Amino acid sequence: MHRWLVALTACAAQLAQANPIQTREADYLMPNSTGFRMQHGFETVLVQPFGYDGFRVRAWPFRPPTGHEISFVYDPPLEGFEDGQAHGTEFDTAFNGNRSVVIRNGNTIVRTSGWGGNPGGYRLAFYRVESDGSETLLTNEYAPLKSVNPRYYYWNGPGSEFSAEFSFSTTPDEQFYGTGTQQDHLVNKKGSVIDLINFNTHIPTPVFMSNKGYGFVWNMASQGRMEFGQLRNKFTAASATVVDYVIVAAMPGDYDTLQQRLSALTGRAPTPPEFSLGYIQSKLRYENQTEVELLAQEFKDHNVPVGMIVIDYQSWANQGDWGLDPRLWPDVAAMSKKVKELTGAEIMASLWPSVSDQSINYLELQANGYLSATRDGPGTTDSWNGSYIRNIDSTNPAAREFLWATLKRNYYDKGIKNFWIDQADGGALGEAYENNGQSTYIQSVPFALPNVLYAAGTQLSVGKLYPWAHQQAIEEGFRNVTDSKAGEACEHISLSRSGYIGSQRFCSMIWSGDITAVWETLGLQIASGLSAAATGWGWWTVDAGGFQRDPTVPWSTNIDTPEYRELYVRWLQWVTFLPFMRTHGTRTCEHQDAYTCNNEPWSYGEENTPVILSYIHLRYRLASYLRSIFKEFHKTGRMIMRPLYMDFERTDPKIAKWTQTNNNVTTQQYMFGPRLLVSPVTTPNTTEWSVYLPQTGDNSTNPWTYWWTNQTYAGGQTVTVPAPVEHIPLFHLGRRDDIMGGNVF
Repeated sequence: MHRWLVALTACAAQLAQANPIQTREADYLMPNSTGFRMQHGFETVLVQPFGYDGFRVRAWPFRPPTGHEISFVYDPPLEGFEDGQAHGTEFDTAFNGNRSVVIRNGNTIVRTSGWGGNPGGYRLAFYRVESDGSETLLTNEYAPLKSVNPRYYYWNGPGSEFSAEFSFSTTPDEQFYGTGTQQDHLVNKKGSVIDLINFNTHIPTPVFMSNKGYGFVWNMASQGRMEFGQLRNKFTAASATVVDYVIVAAMPGDYDTLQQRLSALTGRAPTPPEFSLGYIQSKLRYENQTEVELLAQEFKDHNVPVGMIVIDYQSWANQGDWGLDPRLWPDVAAMSKKVKELTGAEIMASLWPSVSDQSINYLELQANGYLSATRDGPGTTDSWNGSYIRNIDSTNPAAREFLWATLKRNYYDKGIKNFWIDQADGGALGEAYENNGQSTYIQSVPFALPNVLYAAGTQLSVGKLYPWAHQQAIEEGFRNVTDSKAGEACEHISLSRSGYIGSQRFCSMIWSGDITAVWETLGLQIASGLSAAATGWGWWTVDAGGFQRDPTVPWSTNIDTPEYRELYVRWLQWVTFLPFMRTHGTRTCEHQDAYTCNNEPWSYGEENTPVILSYIHLRYRLASYLRSIFKEFHKTGRMIMRPLYMDFERTDPKIAKWTQTNNNVTTQQYMFGPRLLVSPVTTPNTTEWSVYLPQTGDNSTNPWTYWWTNQTYAGGQTVTVPAPVEHIPLFHLGRRDDIMGGNVF
């Protein structure tokens, strides 16, 4: 204890030396504290040890929280509290800003640093304790002399809800990974400004890791913003009653431990059902029962394995029916049975949150208050196909029960047991700058999103909850109908276009949204997937081939053109090495017979069909490897898609340098599990491809093996390998037999 006090005193002296205003009293060390509550004028700050090596901070002005605020972190965390009890708002020390206090939790310290007369008040600073007893500053509340307070509140109107801006120190060389998904080509988010509002292809989520060795969760349901500056990181909440965040620490470069700590806070993914690890077939869209049954017959005739067949949107009579149109789907149970008998595949059906007044469910939903409203105006939240709609209020538990009961009656009990949660981004239908085609004259006019009113609050205060709650509605239904508990293996699965903090705890994939079918967009998805992984979302996928046509590219989505066929083959190769292998999108062709043209594996020309089928079969040959990496993700939060910094930052200096600058090596290459290095081809007319092979830190002379030739290579070099259209650049570590057998941990 004496050495520890000496170290604390020395650190306090360094702080005082760096600041011209001296501390009034010595630090008060509380090694076994359950937390402290600091009163500072009208403001209260509550700090608690939380999990392993972490702290939870809550702050509020004037009115204390009710204890019923929305939270996305577990209390207690899944790991780190020996008593296994929730700590709520416990604390054992209260003071009013007249002293400095220190709490240690594992290898992390929080310290209040206050100086008399400092207009910044008493700040919080977080340190990691090193093996030699020294301390390393991770971050502290950012408040240069005479600056705006790092905890800043303001009121935009009547009521107790406030807006908040919290600022933390950073350094120019610090790097940040995670933050959900954006179409930005960035793995390191330093310098980014990210709006905390969900829309199609944009799922910002304030969970990130720093290369300094800490993870951060901004545990807020409100809309706001993340700003990662050179000296200051700022997080804003548009409307809140309490500010809530958690910080956890590990040694620099130990990202697996950080992921374990973060997933203990926000949730561990269950293991997915076996069928979902195979090939998932979809297009916009299969129009009727006959088409789906014929499709299943084609898969059988072609001897192509398929795990799931997807029925996309507009398969209902009216928005909000949450059932297939009986005029087009007369016997759902018979269809489900036939598909299963022919292929062994499950069926997934799309649902939207929108309800029109023509829906069979509208009057009951309206009468019971199960539809979201708006703060003013007629209550409609969007429009679709010429009619105004309102969205079901999934923040209301009773509305979630109604939704699931309807889905169970119309789908689940008839054999369709998997659900596609589309358009559920919150507020409107998730198209940020369009009115959903209501008129060609007002598209892209930047109207504000509707100020939606939910049972849980407003769009400003709880808008980030909405997509999460919509996933929760399906999860609760799954768990009830299968008599299983959260975290247990999933029998069924959902697919969502949005999510938020801890979405990985659900039996739910997240995909990257309605992306364009061009080469540049293919490249963008790689960094997006790596950011999803760093956020904690291991269940991630894309629309192979892209979703929609780029009007500036004549061949985009046209399956009869050699240009698009090449793009599709390269894209399909890549999704073989994603957590879920899925194709989807609108397709055009020279002779169109249906709503959209074909998107099946045999639709891209005789010369390409064998290539496409070879990757589908390879996916099934990798089944043991997939089960192994999903199991590890479930147990520890260990990422499936692994940015290169995860495994090689400490063994290869180039990786750290290139990650900082978002070099193409670190935004376009990644590890898929612990053994496979993937470098997708993202340009046309490619016959060879340059790949950087990281230094692995082991003693092997040539640890890397090119999958297609079995040639071995040393790490720490860029190699150029043959990459005809048949081959995605793919390297492996260790024996191929171990990979195929799943013996990789």
